Amino acid sequence: MKDLIIAMDFPSKEKADEFLINFKGQKLFLKIGMELFYKEGPQIVKEYKKLGHKIFLDLKLHDIPNTVKSATKSLIDLDVDMINFHISGGFNMLKEANEVIINSNKNIIALGVTMLTSNDENIMHKEIKIDNNLSLNDVILSYANLAKNAGLQGIVCSALEVPKIKENLGENFVTVTPGIRPKSSQSDDQKRVVSPSDARNLGSDYIVVGRPITKSENSLDAYRKIKKEFLGE
Repeated sequence: MKDLIIAMDFPSKEKADEFLINFKGQKLFLKIGMELFYKEGPQIVKEYKKLGHKIFLDLKLHDIPNTVKSATKSLIDLDVDMINFHISGGFNMLKEANEVIINSNKNIIALGVTMLTSNDENIMHKEIKIDNNLSLNDVILSYANLAKNAGLQGIVCSALEVPKIKENLGENFVTVTPGIRPKSSQSDDQKRVVSPSDARNLGSDYIVVGRPITKSENSLDAYRKIKKEFLGE
């Protein structure tokens, strides 16, 4: 099922609540990342779940396998709908964390983070020092294969990489794509950016949108327009 996830990149619950007033009565899919989670703690997830919202807990877990496994045990008790892990943490880290989710019998989508959409091929080669003979798509596909082999249900990537992911790993392998900007918006710090309609045509399952909605003068209207464009309604 395709959906739009709102990136709740706010410095406090107060600011997040002010934003959600515009959506009174609606059930949304919200992404809670490090900024809000570290400020407010698990309680904010519990509260928004009680209001009927779905939650993508975007903490990009990355540590030794046992630490990530223990963290996953704590976080799944929040009944989140999505959770993610840096694929660069390796096979064992991903597999052990995913086994925690499977054994919990909770309906949680486990995702692997490939390459942040604030990065591009130039950064990958010159700063991260990944082999110059490898393209960005080569690396993304390699990461995606590692995630799938470890049992994860999908990845976070740019919509630009989705066709190759679907071609090689199957249509059911979930793709969650940030870096979405309506054509009238600035790309900000994102490098690999596409429009909502482009994301739909490329095959994204979920798009993650923050500032074009949260910074809009009419956030509800912006949300509706972007979602309509993505779903092709």
